[in-house]
Amino acid sequence: MPKITRFGTLILVLLVLALALIGLLTVTRGTPVSYVVTLSDSGPPAVHDSLFDRTFELFTGTHIYPGNAVQAAMNGNGVYPVLWNDLRSAQHTITVQMYYSLPGKVADTMSAILRERARAHVRVLFLIDAFGSQHLSRGYLDSLRNDGVEVAKLRKLRWYTVHNAQDRSHVRVVVVDGRAGYTGGFGLADYWLGDGHHDDQWRESNVRFEGPAVMELQAAFSSAWAEATGELITGPLFFPPSGFQPVGPTSAGLLYTAPTTGSTPAERFLALTISGARKTLYVTNSYFVPDDDFRRLLKRAVKRGVDVRILTVSSKTDVKTTWYAGRDHYEELLGAGVRVYEYQPTMLHSKTIVVDGVWSSVGSMNFDNRSLAFNNESNLVVLDTAFGRQMDSLFLDDLRYAKEMKLDEFKRRSIWEKLVEKGATLLSRLL
Repeated sequence: MPKITRFGTLILVLLVLALALIGLLTVTRGTPVSYVVTLSDSGPPAVHDSLFDRTFELFTGTHIYPGNAVQAAMNGNGVYPVLWNDLRSAQHTITVQMYYSLPGKVADTMSAILRERARAHVRVLFLIDAFGSQHLSRGYLDSLRNDGVEVAKLRKLRWYTVHNAQDRSHVRVVVVDGRAGYTGGFGLADYWLGDGHHDDQWRESNVRFEGPAVMELQAAFSSAWAEATGELITGPLFFPPSGFQPVGPTSAGLLYTAPTTGSTPAERFLALTISGARKTLYVTNSYFVPDDDFRRLLKRAVKRGVDVRILTVSSKTDVKTTWYAGRDHYEELLGAGVRVYEYQPTMLHSKTIVVDGVWSSVGSMNFDNRSLAFNNESNLVVLDTAFGRQMDSLFLDDLRYAKEMKLDEFKRRSIWEKLVEKGATLLSRLL
């Protein structure tokens, strides 16, 4: 009997260790694309090549539709007034999905408008991430429900879902009458108010758009709503026939990414985009922690003559660990010719890319392992020279408020800073 007990104990210990290892590997998994290869002498398709958008569609499942009208909605001053007007004009449906929310003026305004529209017999669906919007009180949500707003929480933490707790939906969706759509990095918190040039007024990038791409955004919401409630919304109220008609000159699509086994759509999008650059690659990202493979892709872009510039946060970031982990790679990138800037006035929360002045992305996806491997994300991708020129201009204007990192100067930071950066890098798979 003692021998059996010892054997059973050994089996139990081995089982616990195996489960712990599986859990560790699950919460630290990365994405596997290391190279973008082709048998063509010209390399992977450039963003201005007609093969690029077809390849992008095949690799990510995102269709780029012609006939959209797209406008940048920068910072709180650029997004909230227009958004409130659109919401107040709703006649049939409103769908809202938010990752991060805090009590305050923005959340109160959203609540007041949604409740008023619901009382006017507009069907209003309000979906929040159970983790990112946990600070919204029960009273806040009950007041919405009492006036007819349908409220749901996405991915509540249960004992039987703890293995997927790190998989969050970072998506931002607002769709009004299946006509106007919004996505970007904004949420329901007062630090998104303002012009992005002052303390406590975050620098943010969002888009408002109309046209067929809105239907893709609505489908992304529908997918999340079905996960949270079991209801898969469809039909002409949410997907009106007019929503598929062209309304403008811009080709655009909604990149909706989700975690999966192996390479993710987010990773494939980013690899194709970097490899498709031939002249300029301007990246603005609040959480810039590229892994070995993406640093290699960025350095290769410089070698083929691309002007690669990265704009990211300064010490005013809301997540210091991520900032330190990203800084650990500055020397390598600067030494290879990548130009890196840190935005000075306030917290930079934008997530944009513009390549060769023609291929742009604005949305929620960060340049880190969490966004690429774990999160659902929503980005509007735009293939259009007019919008690309606007994004180039916005990027270069932001550089006026940024400090460029110079290799010689950066090397002189303290030993303590270097140690903290190395320590943060050990956590980069979790950031």
